[in-house]
Amino acid sequence: MQSLKGPPEVVEVGKSGTRPERSTYSRVVPGSSARVLVVDDNKVIRQLIRVNLELEGFEVVTAADGAECLDVVHSVRPDVVTLDVVMPRLDGLRTAARLHEDPQTRDVPVAIVSACSRREVDDGHAAGVDAFLAKPFEPGELVRVVRQLARVGKRPRREPPAGDPPGGGSAPFAHPAG
Repeated sequence: MQSLKGPPEVVEVGKSGTRPERSTYSRVVPGSSARVLVVDDNKVIRQLIRVNLELEGFEVVTAADGAECLDVVHSVRPDVVTLDVVMPRLDGLRTAARLHEDPQTRDVPVAIVSACSRREVDDGHAAGVDAFLAKPFEPGELVRVVRQLARVGKRPRREPPAGDPPGGGSAPFAHPAG
């Protein structure tokens, strides 16, 4: 008798554990208002963000960290990217900076969805982040932030005058963690 083996079981572990290879989630939503690339290493948070955005008519693609985001961003061609800050391989701020440096993705609005310190908010503005949403977040606020970014797109960033804080107030809104 021949033994049939299925695909290897994928085991989800905590943030500090080693993660098995996983595929990017994508679901095409006919008539969607915008495509959002959701990047977070926590599977539960990714699913929470995905479900809330899909319920509001967004098409959502997910990635487990910044490196995976950069691997798929050119094929996904999102209208908005949401990023967690603390992730393995490549964190959210360095991912945002790389997206901002890339001519093909520099105009894609980026929102950080994370518990951020004031320094991370300042570093995020310098890296090209357009909005911040503190965890834990209200689902309605998440949808509002993503919808506004999808509607206005990336605005040309002005250089702050000498003495202005990083970001120079160029982000349409900011919700730093207190």
